[in-house]
Amino acid sequence: MTLKEDIQNAVEVLRKGGVILYPTDTVWGLGCDATNEKAVARIYDIKKRDDSKALICLADSDGRVQRYVRDVPAVAWDLLEVADKPTTVILDGAVNLAPNLVAEDGSIGMRITREAFSKELCYRFQKPIVSTSANVSGEPTAQNYRDIAPEIIDAVDYVCFTRRQEHKPHTPSSIIKLTKDGIVTIIRK
Repeated sequence: MTLKEDIQNAVEVLRKGGVILYPTDTVWGLGCDATNEKAVARIYDIKKRDDSKALICLADSDGRVQRYVRDVPAVAWDLLEVADKPTTVILDGAVNLAPNLVAEDGSIGMRITREAFSKELCYRFQKPIVSTSANVSGEPTAQNYRDIAPEIIDAVDYVCFTRRQEHKPHTPSSIIKLTKDGIVTIIRK
């Protein structure tokens, strides 16, 4: 299967409200349309995770982030520009996203991916894609495809073929919370 076919198949499943398993700029992730409440609910079910714990989204560009967050503080762009590893920024004022994806305080975690596959997937889908580690909540994070539990693989509608053979260390993103009034909090380094 070619990269293009893999992305086309994944996008088709996302558009139908399905859940995919895909490689990201960090670890393998469970993904769905970030605007689809039923799809987001399925991810919480698959992970056996309380829906009060917010999930993050991947986007392909600054412009995409700005369609789903009211006012992105300038410092967010500065932080992302100098970040030496994938960085998720939690921003206030989420809009146009599934309500069960947005935290109680109205914030959302967004990450602009620079990794080729996930960036192209987000670009082709034209919306943010949920990105949460492909594991049951509380279990170890799957760094590579081979680390993903069969129950997770069996629960999704499409498993991407790209990067399944990788066997190298991957780590979750850094997470930084930014408030409108300029307060920066490091959640995970």
